[in-house]
Amino acid sequence: MSAPLKGKVALVAGATRGAGRGIAVELGAAGATVYVTGRTTRERRSEYNRPETIEDTADLVTEAGGRGIAVPADHLDPAQVRALVDRIADEQGRLDVLVNDIWGGEMLVEWDTPLWEHDLDKGLRLLRLAVETHAITSHHALPLLLRHPGGLVVEVTDGTADYNGDRYRDSFFYDLAKASVLRMAFALGHELGPRGATALALTPGWLRSEIMLDTYGVREENWRDALERVPHFAISETPRYVGRAVVALAADPDVARWNGRSLSSGGLAPVYGFTDLDGSRPDAWRYLVEVQDAGKPADTAGYR
Repeated sequence: MSAPLKGKVALVAGATRGAGRGIAVELGAAGATVYVTGRTTRERRSEYNRPETIEDTADLVTEAGGRGIAVPADHLDPAQVRALVDRIADEQGRLDVLVNDIWGGEMLVEWDTPLWEHDLDKGLRLLRLAVETHAITSHHALPLLLRHPGGLVVEVTDGTADYNGDRYRDSFFYDLAKASVLRMAFALGHELGPRGATALALTPGWLRSEIMLDTYGVREENWRDALERVPHFAISETPRYVGRAVVALAADPDVARWNGRSLSSGGLAPVYGFTDLDGSRPDAWRYLVEVQDAGKPADTAGYR
């Protein structure tokens, strides 16, 4: 089997579940050594109180064909992040791919609630988890990534720059967090490009994460049962789809063409020729604009 990233080292910050786990597993399937971080371990859960752990993610990476290494880390703590990067430097001597997927805000957003009515502590905590963590991680990891030319930084967000640019994302704090991550990729592109590395923003579409499946009371095996309740969920995708987008980018010798850009899994799929696990190519953000937001009935024909 092809292993285009054999010999490469990746750090997926925020890989406990969701997109981070999907990205880590696909990097492993491509042959990479993948450090996976998060706050939930087999010995200790975060405030999410969910069963997914970074050790489970690391095992999945190894099972896929790579080498998964779980490192507990709170990315709000600069000392923990510094120790993490020092460990990667000591053990591998390089870092080729940095994926900033730290989030942790699901329980903090008060949807459709104006700023002045939203719980302020929750909102500020959300911004720290979604924005400050990315800055701390990049600050400590980028010197290692820049040791070798061709490094890639992927800032994972929700929504493309085009989509988010003229649409309110139903919460002041959520909107600000996702816009900030898009801008981080743009800024890092300016700083990394002249130094031989690439930074970009990447969004999955409507993600069938563990939390989303639980919300709709389904599993991956029967996810379509949720369509009766939420018909537009038909455009959804697995976390592995965005993982395959990251692999395609990391293996592209011309990845610098995307420097500073905002990209999506669905937009990259036809460019690189990858599919989701079921062989389809859902293009969620085009669907949202042309079908859901346009008030049309759910119909994924031509969109996956």
